[in-house]
Amino acid sequence: MRLQHIKGGEDVSEAEINKIISDNLNRLMEKRGITQLELAEYMGVSQTTISNWCKGIKMPRMDKVDKICRFFHINRSDLMDEHTEQSPATKPKAIKIPVLGMVHAGYPVDAIEDILDWEEVTPEMSARGDLMALQVKGDCMEPRFAEGDVVIVLCQNTAESGDIVIVMVNHDEAEMKKLKRFENGCINLVPLNAAYPVKSFSPQEIEELPIRILGKVIELRAKF
Repeated sequence: MRLQHIKGGEDVSEAEINKIISDNLNRLMEKRGITQLELAEYMGVSQTTISNWCKGIKMPRMDKVDKICRFFHINRSDLMDEHTEQSPATKPKAIKIPVLGMVHAGYPVDAIEDILDWEEVTPEMSARGDLMALQVKGDCMEPRFAEGDVVIVLCQNTAESGDIVIVMVNHDEAEMKKLKRFENGCINLVPLNAAYPVKSFSPQEIEELPIRILGKVIELRAKF
């Protein structure tokens, strides 16, 4: 069976696409420290299914591909296109950004404190805009984000419903939550840990408090 590769329009076999996806998925999981069990729980599938994807035995359906992309904060091409390793001589030099303060994933705390560490990002990632790295504190966003993890944040003042955002509440408090928007202008700040309450804000409260988006999380760098 021949399929058309997403990138470049070239024809490749189903087995070749399976191999490309499995290579990219294994690379992402290793880089982020994600286990097959953790990914299976997020995807709502069995660990055997994840294992089959990782081994290139089967290919995830496109709805599952999109869900994987949301989990890793990547584009489809990052998962479905072939990525060849560059030699050290030609590989673009990584750019270092400081890890700033603490983002509390439970009770809000000040977002920006002292520089705690440094993280490297690719020139391609840096070209997307201003970036900051923030360390997670608390368990409000578990199991996806754990205390001590570092998130790479694209600084922007807007975000779409479903994005994981860094949001400033009442000028001096920042927290990480999943953003949910409603047609009437209201928003919810949703924790991933069901033990914590959802915070709801009306358009008036968004203006008066105010509620200000600092950026959206584009990458998780798990520490454990």
